[in-house]
Amino acid sequence: MLQTIRDRAQGWIAWAIVILISIPFALWGIQSYLDIGGEPIAATVNGAEISQRDLDKRVQQARYELRERLGAAYDTAGFDDKTLRSEVLDEMIRDALLFDTTKRLGLRVSDQEVQMQILSERAFLRDGRFDQDAYNRVLQLQGMSPAMFEHQLRQQLAGMQLVRAVGASAFVTASELADYQKLADQKREISFLRFASGDYLDGVSVDDAAIDDYYKTHSNDFQTPEQVKLDYLLLDSTTLASKVSVSDDELSQQYASEKGRFVVPERRQMRHILLTVPKDADEATANGVLEAIKTLRERILGGESFEEVAKESSKDPGSAAKGGDLGTVEKGVMDPAFERVAFDLPVGQLSEPVRTPFGYHLIEVTSVTPAQVQPFEAVKDTLRTEVAKQKTDSLYYDLGERLANIVYESPDSLEPAAEELGLSVQHSDWMSREGGTGIFANPKVMAAAFSDEVLNAGSNSDMIEPDRDQLQAIVLRVADHREASTKPLDAVRDEIVARLKQAGAEAKAAKAADALAKQLREGGDWATLAEKADAPALVGRSDPKVPASVLDAAFKLPAPVAGQASVGTASLDDGDAAVVRVTAVQDGETRMAEKGKPSPDASMLSQLMGRQLYTAMMDDIERRANIERKTTGIEETP
Repeated sequence: MLQTIRDRAQGWIAWAIVILISIPFALWGIQSYLDIGGEPIAATVNGAEISQRDLDKRVQQARYELRERLGAAYDTAGFDDKTLRSEVLDEMIRDALLFDTTKRLGLRVSDQEVQMQILSERAFLRDGRFDQDAYNRVLQLQGMSPAMFEHQLRQQLAGMQLVRAVGASAFVTASELADYQKLADQKREISFLRFASGDYLDGVSVDDAAIDDYYKTHSNDFQTPEQVKLDYLLLDSTTLASKVSVSDDELSQQYASEKGRFVVPERRQMRHILLTVPKDADEATANGVLEAIKTLRERILGGESFEEVAKESSKDPGSAAKGGDLGTVEKGVMDPAFERVAFDLPVGQLSEPVRTPFGYHLIEVTSVTPAQVQPFEAVKDTLRTEVAKQKTDSLYYDLGERLANIVYESPDSLEPAAEELGLSVQHSDWMSREGGTGIFANPKVMAAAFSDEVLNAGSNSDMIEPDRDQLQAIVLRVADHREASTKPLDAVRDEIVARLKQAGAEAKAAKAADALAKQLREGGDWATLAEKADAPALVGRSDPKVPASVLDAAFKLPAPVAGQASVGTASLDDGDAAVVRVTAVQDGETRMAEKGKPSPDASMLSQLMGRQLYTAMMDDIERRANIERKTTGIEETP
C-alpha cells in the first residue's frame, strides 16, 4: 500500500500533500520561535504586556529593599506575599501607564539628556569619572544591552518630564497658606486616661472552637515558606590570592618598567613675606602695596634679618610668626606664579616682588633636596602587593570565563567545573526566597535560585557576580526543595491562645474606654470619673510626651465650646485604650515670608498639592485604561 501511495504521489497531488503537511508545522514552528503563549503574563496595559518574570524580579527587589530598610526589624512573617505581589504589580502598571501617556503626548528626551544621565550615574563611575568598562559590566550583570538600557532610561526621563510638569502647575494662595499655618501650629489642651489591656487578660477565656476557627482563618500567619537547599561553586578573588606567587625577578622587572613612579620630586625649604592686595583694589592701591614690599626688600638687602622683617610686616597669618617659614614644599602645592619663581631661585637669593591673587610676595629658598629615585628595597613590598593583585585578578577573570562556559556546557552538574577548575562544591542550609547571609543575602542570587530553569528544570544557574565592586562569582543548583506548608495546629496552639487572649483583653479595654467616654458626653464629671488621668496640658501635633494615637484622636475632635470639653477614644500601639478630653484650642500664628525669599511652608504645600494633582491624574488615566490583571502565580490579583 505504501508503495502505491509513493508511486501515485507525483505532480500536483504531491505538492498539495506537502503544502497541507507544511502549514501546521510552519505555524507551530513560528509560535515556538516567537514563544507565543510560552511566558506567563502578569498583566496587560493598553495592549502592552507585563511578564510574570519581570514581576518576580520586581517582587524580589522589593523584598531586598524592605530588608535593607528595616534591618534587624525585618520579619518575613510580617509581610503577606500575596499583598506584596499585588502592590508591586500595581506599581508596574502605573509605570506602564506613565510611559504610554508620555508617548501619546509626544514628550521627547534628547540624546544629550540621556548621555548626561549615564555619565553622572554613580554605578558607572571610577575615581569620579565615567568608565566604559564599568558601564558594560553593570549592564551585562543585569542582562541588558546598552541599547535596551538607554531606551529604558529615555522612557524614565520622559516620564519625569510629565511628573515635573504636573507638579509645577500647583500653587498656594495667601489664604490657603494662612489656614495651613494656623492648623499646622495649632495647640490643644488635652488630658487622657489610659486603660491597660494587661489588666483585663485574666478575664479572657479561650475555647477550642475559637482556637480552631482562628487557625483556619489565619492560616497564612503560620506558613513555613517555600525553601531550597543549594549546591554551589564560589569563585572569590580573596581565596585565589593563595594560589598566586610573585618572584623577585618579576618585581625587579616591574620596578624597572615603572621606575618613574618611584621618583621623589625635588623639595625646597623656603620662606616668604606677604603684603596682601584686596580683591577689589584699584591700580593705585596695588601700586602702593608694590612700593611697600620693594621697601622691605631693600631693607633685607641692606642687611636686616629676613626673619625679623617677616615677623614685623608679613600679612600671612600662618607663617609670619615663624619668620615667614613655609617648611618643605614640593611642586604643585603653591600658586603657579609663586611656584615658578620659587623653584628657579638659587639658594639664599631674595626674589623680586611676585604678584599672586593674595598680593605681593618676597621669596627666599634656604635649602634644596634634589629629586631622587626610591631604591628597589624601599618599594619592594608595595610592588609585591600590586603584582599579586594583578595576577589574582587575571586568574579570577580567566577562571570566571572558563566557569561560565563549563556550567553552560554541562547544565546538569557542578562536578565537571569543580574538577577542572580546582573548586569544591559547597552546600547551603535551607533558605527561603528572602535569602540568607553573606552572598545569599543578595537578591540576584536568590532570584536565580528560585528561577524556573534552576528550580523546576533542574539546571545550573548562569554565573552570577552579585557585587560589581567585588571580584566574586557564584554558580548554583538546587539540591533539595520544600514547598510552602502550614505549620500543624499543635505547634502554634500556644501562640494562637496568646493572640486570642490579647485580642479579648484589648476589646475589654476599648469597651471600658467607650463606656467612660459615653458617661462624660452625658454630663459626667471628669475629675470624679477619671481620677488617675494625666493633668491637662497644652500640646502640639507632634508632642513626644503624648502617645501618637492620643494626639491623633485629640486633633480630630471638634473644637470645644467655651467652658465645655470634646471627648473621644483612642487605641494605643501597645493594645491599650484611652479616653481623650480636649478643653481648649489655640491656633498657630501666621507668618509672612521674608521679602525676596520664598516661604518654606508655601513651597512644601505646593509640592504636596503637585503630588496630589499627579496622583489624581494617574487615577484618571488608570480608570480610562484597558488593564487586565492575570494570575500572578500565587493569586488572581484584584
